[in-house]
Amino acid sequence: MSAWLRCHLERCPLRAAGNFESPVATAIFVLLLSFLLTGCGGHKQAHVDVPPPPPISEPAPTTSSVNAEPATKATVATRSDDDAFRNLQNAKPISVETGLASWYGGPYHNRRGSNGEVYNMHAMTAAHRTLPLGSIVRVINVKTGDAALVRITDRGPFVEGRILDLSQAAAKKIDVMQAGVAMVRIEVLSAPSSLETGGRWGVQIGAFEKEHSADKLADHLSHRYQTAKVQCFSSPVGDWWVRVRVQDDDRKRAEEVAHNTQTPQGSIFLVRLD
Repeated sequence: MSAWLRCHLERCPLRAAGNFESPVATAIFVLLLSFLLTGCGGHKQAHVDVPPPPPISEPAPTTSSVNAEPATKATVATRSDDDAFRNLQNAKPISVETGLASWYGGPYHNRRGSNGEVYNMHAMTAAHRTLPLGSIVRVINVKTGDAALVRITDRGPFVEGRILDLSQAAAKKIDVMQAGVAMVRIEVLSAPSSLETGGRWGVQIGAFEKEHSADKLADHLSHRYQTAKVQCFSSPVGDWWVRVRVQDDDRKRAEEVAHNTQTPQGSIFLVRLD
């Protein structure tokens, strides 16, 4: 018996009076005892095992596969290219050019291109010296007839006599990879800006085998064109280049620099920067 119940029984007036022998008192005592036992027991609260809340940093569940990879800039650009290519399959060319195309891959893969994107040699892209970055062109192998749509993302090729540098994937698709160089027809299907007017322009000179030769020319051009910004830099394959950014990136100024500059080694190229 609990101390609380014992205390109540000890305080019970019937117990104090010693009247347990009376039938009436006994009945009253039984009722009182039942009441006290009920009050003593009370209502017990049910115990429920509630799991703790998940940590705040836990990601929300998704229905995607656990092996799915997040979209990268390269994959997003590729999807965008695929959509653009489909829309331009039957477009009429706004400009046509014929010349030699080469391709570039390994040393430049995963390096940032002229348009700011990381170059992916497995995407359908190409480099051109003067077409606006973002232009979409159809490239046709003149010999085989194989064709592919590519996006201009980079500048080059910086080799005399060539007009286009294809990504490895594009070169493979139009059968240029094995030969290394092939005659192609370039049909410009779409361009983000005018091909003939505007734009930002500069001059690129090289390649130099030694840094000293590039530095010497850069120093000479810096003194000759004091309003221009002259840069000297190396390429992923180890040769050296000089780039001249004329005042206001003006095309006429860039053409004058290209026309009036001479170098005992390397070649001089007019380059569109945008």
